[in-house]
Amino acid sequence: MDKHSKVLEMVNTMSRHGWRITEQRKRLAQIFVDHDGYLSPKDVYDQLSNYYPNVSFDTVYRNLRMLSEMGVLEHFYFIDGGLKFRESCNSHHHHHLICVNCEKTLAFEDCPMELGVQLPGNFKILRHRFEVYGLCEECQV
Repeated sequence: MDKHSKVLEMVNTMSRHGWRITEQRKRLAQIFVDHDGYLSPKDVYDQLSNYYPNVSFDTVYRNLRMLSEMGVLEHFYFIDGGLKFRESCNSHHHHHLICVNCEKTLAFEDCPMELGVQLPGNFKILRHRFEVYGLCEECQV
């Protein structure tokens, strides 16, 4: 999918969730489509404030959390780098191996939930994520 289509998909998801689509929100989507990797809330704020000098960090952070909740963004917590976000990869169900050194992410298809995990209390799963943190091959050297 090309970058323009990805931005449109993100914006359409915002609209389906009742968000008013503004130029600022389109730019927010564009920032993630243009960046192949993770961005901290400060990274996003710094980029967005170049276009919208009056935007507040709180507004950026709140939008990132809400976009994550609606599935537009994925969030990960890095021990040294804190909370970071990236564009969701919704093409198919998979999980991630994440390098704690360089933040490279590798997808893997095996899903632990397919092993027939028995959950207590008649718990109904709506969605899930599984991440494994470690060192990629290059960072082990």
